[in-house]
Order: sequence, then C-alpha cells, then structure tokens
Amino acid sequence: MKCVILQPSYIPWRGYFHQIQKADVFVFYDDVQYDDRGWRNRNRIKTESGVRWLTVPVRSRGNQVAGTPIKDIRISWDRPWAEKHWTSIRHSYGKAPFFKRYAPLVESFYQRHDQRLADLTIDTSMTLAEHLGIRGTRFLRSSSLAATGTKTDRLLSLLRAVGSDHYISGPSARDYIDQSKLDAARVTVEYMEYDYPEYEQLHPPYEAQVSILDLLFMKGPDSGRYIWGGA
Repeated sequence: MKCVILQPSYIPWRGYFHQIQKADVFVFYDDVQYDDRGWRNRNRIKTESGVRWLTVPVRSRGNQVAGTPIKDIRISWDRPWAEKHWTSIRHSYGKAPFFKRYAPLVESFYQRHDQRLADLTIDTSMTLAEHLGIRGTRFLRSSSLAATGTKTDRLLSLLRAVGSDHYISGPSARDYIDQSKLDAARVTVEYMEYDYPEYEQLHPPYEAQVSILDLLFMKGPDSGRYIWGGA
C-alpha cells in the first residue's frame, strides 16, 4: 500500500501530480500549520513578460494566519482575485495548442466561491488529476484520520490509519524524517526524483517550476508522458 502525505497546494506543479499518480492513497495534509510563504495559496504561470505569481488572498483580520491549520484558512473575497487569475491565465495561454480543450474546466475553478482555501485547492487538484488520466488513487484528508504525535510519529500514525507500509516523499524530507522510527515500524520509504523532460512552452525560455496548467495547455492528453513517462 503506497501512500503520499502532502499539504494541499494551489494549482500545483507536475511533481505534485506525479506523487498522486504513484500513490494508492494520497492524504492531503490539511491539519498542519499553514505556511504563508509556501505553495498553499499561490503558484506561477508563464507570461509574455516572464513568470508571474497567482496568489489567492486569505483572511488575516480576526484569523491569525500564523499557527492556523491549513483546513481553517479562509479565502478573502474582498477583491476580485478569481476574475484576475482567470484573465491572466486566458491572456497567457489563449494561443496554446490545448487551451480551448481545457479552458471550460479551468474557468469553472474560478466560478467557485469557496470560503476555505483547502476546499478550493483540494477539489481542483483532484479534478486536474482525473483529467491527467490518473485513476485508482484514493484521496483522504488528514483531518479525518485523527492522527497523533508530531513529526515522524505523526507520519507513522497517518500511515497506520490508512494501512500503508510504503511512504512516498519529496526529497527534502530526508532532512527531518527519523529513518530509525520508520525502520522500526517496518515502513519503507521512497524519495521522489524530479527529473522531468523539457517541453515546448508558449513563452520561452523554458521554466520548470510552474503550475501544471502550463503543461496541460501545451501538451493536453499527452501531458502524462512528461511527468511519469510512457508512450
């Protein structure tokens, strides 16, 4: 039973979906502290003038962001960010080969009015995974699993809750996972290697660290070949 435990992110890059594709069970780690400098509420697209950040504004008044679990972070609707994001995407990718194919899907993301950030990011990530051809992965939220402990102990608690004995992780986790505890629990670990081929982008030069939307609009149904390979 292969398991990935990863914080929900906004229109993530292809490495995120590679982990979904490899997992039997994918757990959105939504009950850990929100990181306002990470990828929880923002990502990047390619434009004519270079890379551009798209950021979902979150409420801070009456809701101290620091220390708040991701699942409790609320979106701020004080300004028309969704309309601006969709306009930026449309202007940047309107001439991409598969834009017309996926435009209705992506536009529907910006017609939502979620109050909680995690509801937006989790639901849209699951939908994008389906359109990338990922089948059979079971999705859960960590907040539904009542895990205990901290750091590696909490990780093991989540793995036990889903019945997994094989954990798939990003490479940076090597620095903080206690391997001895995993060995004692007879859990094997697989670290991702993000070595992906380049593909033609609408606005050169090539940039790897962008949202999955860039690949999807450029390569369409063939996108998986540029993530997990295959014919």
